[in-house]
Amino acid sequence: MTSPTDIAPPLALTMGEPGGVGPEITAKAWETLRGRAKAFFVIADPEILKNIGVSVTVIDAPSMAHAVFSSALPVIPIESAVAAIPGQSSPANAAAVIESIRRATSFALEGSAAGIVTNPIQKSSLIAAGFEFPGHTEFLADLTKHAPVAKGEKRGAVMMIAGPHLKTVPVTIHASVVNAVRSLTSDMIVGTGIITAQALKADFGITAPRLVLSGVNPHAGEGGALGNEDAEIVAPAVEALRAAGIDARGPLPADTMFHAEARATYDAALCMLHDQALIPAKTLGFYDAVNVTLGLPIIRTSPDHGTALDIAGKGHARADSLIAAISLAADLSTRRRGQGS
Repeated sequence: MTSPTDIAPPLALTMGEPGGVGPEITAKAWETLRGRAKAFFVIADPEILKNIGVSVTVIDAPSMAHAVFSSALPVIPIESAVAAIPGQSSPANAAAVIESIRRATSFALEGSAAGIVTNPIQKSSLIAAGFEFPGHTEFLADLTKHAPVAKGEKRGAVMMIAGPHLKTVPVTIHASVVNAVRSLTSDMIVGTGIITAQALKADFGITAPRLVLSGVNPHAGEGGALGNEDAEIVAPAVEALRAAGIDARGPLPADTMFHAEARATYDAALCMLHDQALIPAKTLGFYDAVNVTLGLPIIRTSPDHGTALDIAGKGHARADSLIAAISLAADLSTRRRGQGS
């Protein structure tokens, strides 16, 4: 007989932008998964979810989610006020959005949530309200920076876009192309590569991860004719990763890295620029790609799309990516729990 201590904790979903598609796709994900998935709960304003017609049960603690999940969407109410209008984003809701992320992270750090799945946020509204981070990834790194580090483990928030056909990791993330290239260093690439290899082993069960690294410039610099960054920054990073025992190749021309034959030769592609990573990942898996943050002490996934204010409240939003994010978070938490971590 299974005891309460044998039951894995539920996943925590954040509210995200309340005027976006987050509430709708959360409701659709619960309706799809309630009879066959790991339990989850949402930290949100219950009235927003009730208003879109989903059955809601307010709970006081994550441990209560299992008992109600099959019949109602469990919701832990946020304390900050929310005034949500579908299709509109307001800095007035920033406190509520941030509170939801903070509380979900806290539940995951204490172990009462198996991981967190974040609904999309409207970064411009948060920044207008004084939010100091360019996105979820950087905020979560700050929230978890004091958690204990296992011996030999390298920490640092790294974004991975994981789909059924491709896993990509942008080394530089939320920066202009000019600033991204200026900020790029061999140490940054090496750190990202080590964290990626660690996660592929620990979370994805890949015993000997194979990494490829893109060049910065067209044709990986064409021997210096199209820029020196590939020879001076990327190539030394590849050598350092190899010296650390990681199977790494590059720098490779980004335009030839993502066809089927190329993808069969590696487990993840490290890309120097944001769009080098996200364009192929979204092209190959727009509806089922998942944003995963590697290098954290907690599991975090997210749908790989934005708030979609243009279709919010119209009933057209697809929950595929959120469902994939929930499913992946459940798989990763099961693997970590099996490893006793």
